[in-house]
Order: sequence, then structure tokens, then C-alpha cells
Amino acid sequence: MNRNQITIIYDAHVLTQDPSYPVAHAIAFANGKILALDDAALALPGERWDAKGKVLTPGFNDVHSHSVWFGQTLMEVDLSKVVSAQDVYDAVASAEPSGDWIIASGFVASSLGGQTLELSELDRAAAGRPLLIKHNSGHAYTVNTRALELAGIDPAAPPTVEGGEFVRDSAGRCTGLLDENAMRPIQQVLLPESQTEISSALERAHQVYLERGITSVTDAGVAGGWIGHSPREIAAYQAADLQVRTQVMVTMDVLHELDGHQTDGIGWGIDAGIRSGLGNEWLQIGPTKIFTDGSLLGTTAAMAENYECCQHSGYFQGDPELIKRNALKAAGAGWSLALHAIGDAAVDFAIETLEEAIRVHGAPKIPHRIEHGGVVRADQIDRLAKLPVVLVPQPYFIKEFGDAMAQKLGAERVELSYPAKRLLDAGMTLPGSSDQPVTRGIPLEVMQAFAQRTTATGNEYGPADKITVSEALYAYTAGSAAATGWAGRKGQIKLGQLADFVLLGSNPLETPVEALSEIEILATVVGGELRYGSF
Repeated sequence: MNRNQITIIYDAHVLTQDPSYPVAHAIAFANGKILALDDAALALPGERWDAKGKVLTPGFNDVHSHSVWFGQTLMEVDLSKVVSAQDVYDAVASAEPSGDWIIASGFVASSLGGQTLELSELDRAAAGRPLLIKHNSGHAYTVNTRALELAGIDPAAPPTVEGGEFVRDSAGRCTGLLDENAMRPIQQVLLPESQTEISSALERAHQVYLERGITSVTDAGVAGGWIGHSPREIAAYQAADLQVRTQVMVTMDVLHELDGHQTDGIGWGIDAGIRSGLGNEWLQIGPTKIFTDGSLLGTTAAMAENYECCQHSGYFQGDPELIKRNALKAAGAGWSLALHAIGDAAVDFAIETLEEAIRVHGAPKIPHRIEHGGVVRADQIDRLAKLPVVLVPQPYFIKEFGDAMAQKLGAERVELSYPAKRLLDAGMTLPGSSDQPVTRGIPLEVMQAFAQRTTATGNEYGPADKITVSEALYAYTAGSAAATGWAGRKGQIKLGQLADFVLLGSNPLETPVEALSEIEILATVVGGELRYGSF
């Protein structure tokens, strides 16, 4: 279609997400932006799309995803449905050769009902090939003996690493389970991946995004660290045929000292002085991603008190003082900060770091963020509410992992886990996000999880933090735009904003909460272009 041509969508029930003009029935747009609403739109000449009375909302925006990782999972051995160790062995043994390694994803250790994977059985199933099983948390691998050998690890005497662990059996031998920084030796064998591989994974992910009504996404960690795929990863984004708007977080691992004029201030970033904000509405560099702790499922998130299930409180992924020092240098060089902080001790650290960054360097245009917030106390929300900072929770963790998390946290901390209503009540921005492929990244399912807060077995999980479907929809549209520095430019159906829409089969505000995820995505429009479905 000709983007310069005016297009009018009519006979629509438009949920604009603009509180001053909440409902409309027609939209006109051209050159990727909204021109007019209602009668003013209908008065314009142009191509007409009949919405047939269906509901139109702004496109969904997932502000914490991992597109390359997700795209790769679509081509790897799928362990998302396993319920026993034998299921895993069978899946590995039946894997069709697609390279030297067998790579499996979607694995959730708690799904095995207390069973553990045996290294000898993994070796047998893999039949001499190196095996990598990616845990869904993103914070652990399970590998076989051949994989350890290729990584230079002696299974009989694995090394001690800071901020991670080669889990050992009673004899001191490696079990095959690698936590956090212990994953790096495996990554050093498999990485970097080629730009062609990365671009292909992105394109596969983006096609799925369109089917889900996603028009914008933020990829939380590229170009380095244990979560990146290549030092040239952003070039792969530029080469890919991106179907949705994309913001990328460069990991702090790749930031370094930069030369410059003595008047230029702190030189800390990536080459050429590139920093947060570079790019446009299609591809932009967002905050730098900073890992402070691990995961609740792996009990590697840093807690103020011991886990309910075990006699330890998790740990930081490195020296906190070094992490803070580098984060402040990044803020001084113009970077927005996105600190992964799940345990409440890590949240304390993140707040302290952001308070100092804002005090010394001011607030950036793209807001500073705290990613996840697995346990957030009331006093922490009070401090956060005084800052221009966004906390980014993932409510679908509750649906996927809530029962296992509750067992590890105990009842009191469950009430403090992955806040939503408490953030809104404090006047904070609440965005929509999934952490896909850690969990399913289907926006309507995430919205349902926001409103229900029930586990897979139907147990309530922090019910005081339930929000309404209307609030969840706003989070996934206008809230996400604000969280990523795009407030007033996208996320609402409003004059001058980007023409990103999703056409729904029924009205989410009139649908029973338990059926919200069943609403059909009829069409997805990005920049005024119909990229999925039809009118």
C-alpha cells in the first residue's frame, strides 16, 4: 500500500487509551501517523477499511522480551511440555540432527515433580553429541559430559566461579546443572552466532509478534554478556526485515572506556559514543541492561532473608560496588539504566544506584528501569514513587511458575511479589511485558494474568495486586510507551501518534476475565501498514 495515501478505518469501536477521549468510531491516518478521529476522519478522502463493529486498540508493546532467543526456540528441541526426566531423555534421543550440538529449550525444572536429570542418562540420550538444555528462567543450563569437555571443564573437578555455580553431587562431580556465570564457558564455545542466524531468528519472532497484536518490543540485553548473541548483534537487527518497532538494551558487559575531549565528561559506553536514544521509531538503542542477581526459580535472586526452601539468600552476580560504579559511569555518559533485580536485596541495591544516578546526573529522556521486581517491599515502593523510574514486572510468571515461586518464597513474600496495583496506587507507570521466551509472550494472556494473579493450579498469588482489565490494557499500550520514552508519540489512538493498531474479535472490557486470552487477533497494523490479518 501507499503510506502517503490517507486510510480511514470506520465502523470500529476504538478504545483509544486517551483518558480525555476514551472511545472513537473512526480513524484516519497517513505517512504512519494518525490524522483525525470520528467525523473529522470520515470527512477525509482515502481508502476505507471496514472494521465491522469490532474493537480496535493501540498496538501492544512488550517492553521486556528476548526476540532472538525466542526466535531460536522455534527451531530447537521443545521441552515445554515435559513432566518427567524420562520425557527429557526421550526428547533428546529423538532430536533430529541440525548441527553438531543438540540444543533444547523451554525447560522448567519444577515441571519434573521433584525428579532430577542424571548426567549419565543425558549422555546416553545424546549418543555422543554435546547437549545444551536451556532453562526457561534464562539463568541456568543443563549440559552433558561432552558439552563440559568441549568447554574445557573437568566433570570430576568443576571450578568455583564468582556469581554462579557448577552444581556438584555428593562426590564433588558436576551434575550437569550450571547456574548464572557458570554458563559462560558453554557460551564461549557456541558464541558468537552469525549475523545471518541472528537476523533469521528475529524475523521468525517478529512474524509471531504480529499474530499476537504486538507492534513494539524492547529486547532486554544484546551484544554481550551471557544473554547476548554476538558483539555485532545490532548490525543483525539492522540487516533483518523487522516487522515491529524495536528497542534494544545493550548489556553493560560491553560498555568500556572511551577517549574524547577533556570537556566531554565521562567517556563510558560503546564505540563512537553511541548511547541510549540513538535511532528512530523503528530501531532504537534503549537503556543498558545490568544484571545484579539471578532468578527465584533457581534461588539465585538476592534476598534480604533466606529462602523459605533453603538456608541461603541467593547472591549478586558480581561485586555490587563494581556494578554500581560502572552503572554510574554509564549514567554519566548518557545511558539510561535497566537493572535486573528480582530479590528484595537486589531491589534495594537497584534503588540506591538509581537514586545516586539521578541525583548526580539527572533523569534521562528514556526512563531508568528496574526489571522484574520479584519481591518488592512497601518501603521500596515508597522510595520508587519519588523517582522518575519504572518498575517492570512480569505477571505471567505467576501463571507459569507461581506454585514453585511460592514454595521458595513463603506466604509473606508472595504478597510482595511482582507488584502491579501497588505501583499504580503509588502513581507509578506500569508497562506490559512478558520476558518471552521465559514465559509465553501473548499480550492478552499477560493481561489476564494481571487481572487474575492465579497459579497454574488455581492458587491465588498476591491477590491484593490484581488490576482491572482496563488497567492491564493501558499498561500494554500507553504504559509501555511511557516506560520506553515514547509517551505522547505512540501507545494511544490520538492525533499525531504513530498508526499502530490491533483489531480484536471482541471487547476485552466486556469479556469475562477468564476468557480474555481467547479473544482473536483479527488484524495488526504497524505504521499504517496492514501486516497481519484483514479488515
